[in-house]
Amino acid sequence: MRLSLVIPCYNEQEALPHTVAALEPLMRDLMARGKISADSNIWFIDDGSRDDTWPVIETLTQRSPLFVGVKLSRNRGHQNALLAGLLSADGDAVISIDADLQDDLAVIEKMVDAHASGYEIVYGVRQARDTDTVFKRWTALRYYALLRFMGVDIIPNHADFRLMGRRSIAALGQHAEVNLFLRGIIPQLGFRSTSVYYDRRERVAGESKYPLRKMIKLALDGITSFSPVPLRLIAGLGGIVCVFSLVMVVWVLCVRLFTDRALPGWASTTVPIYLLGGVQLLCIGILGEYVAKTYAETKGRPRYLIERVERLEPGETPVRRSDGEPVR
Repeated sequence: MRLSLVIPCYNEQEALPHTVAALEPLMRDLMARGKISADSNIWFIDDGSRDDTWPVIETLTQRSPLFVGVKLSRNRGHQNALLAGLLSADGDAVISIDADLQDDLAVIEKMVDAHASGYEIVYGVRQARDTDTVFKRWTALRYYALLRFMGVDIIPNHADFRLMGRRSIAALGQHAEVNLFLRGIIPQLGFRSTSVYYDRRERVAGESKYPLRKMIKLALDGITSFSPVPLRLIAGLGGIVCVFSLVMVVWVLCVRLFTDRALPGWASTTVPIYLLGGVQLLCIGILGEYVAKTYAETKGRPRYLIERVERLEPGETPVRRSDGEPVR
């Protein structure tokens, strides 16, 4: 089996040397033991990095046919960069993994074995997240529970560390949506799948490329791209507010007609402003999120543009300078 590893990279110049030092011997070992073919490769997808990530990738591609570099024309985000790698890689099976090496490389062989036994998709699932903060662990678990409550088919504690065969990748390529949430799309493909479990590790170098702002955006994409439940909740909330408002009207009338405690204009001003006003703003915000996604989809703009692809064909001699270094 020809295996391709796909690694999205954004400002990963510090992490890439560690990534290569860990992945290259792993791939060579799998080749030597006949687990994968000798023309297997590692694809680095540069997602518009602003540091020296691309020069590092270029150097790798001139050193060995094992490495392939793809440079996107601009930063398109992790999910689009990952999709570009999945659709560009030429392996019989493709494993996606992040450059920070927080995912356990030891389970790659288990993924290969599972695929060889007939599974089209193999998910890497975190069974321990001790390296994450308490806040991140708690919010992640609540988020997965919320998605399942809304009817989204998602694998809890699975990010984007997975193996996909050619049939599932071809099926994924038929999805033309702009608002990508691969963790929700891939389980919907319906192919035979299984999971392997591992413990999450510390990042090898550099800083996380998923700060709180990006995590919130990804979470909203996951909800609004796969579930109409928030829209239905608005209808339910509207019904509850109507019932509550009627009860308030009855109470206000009782106070006005049967007691002397009512202040002129108090009820008619307070109830509509604070109750209905807040609910309307909330509902408009949720509707706006769906309208924005519909707007992005109708434009049909490309999800990514590939600027360059760098690779050394098998049998081709690396071009080197007089000092012995590969030409970039």
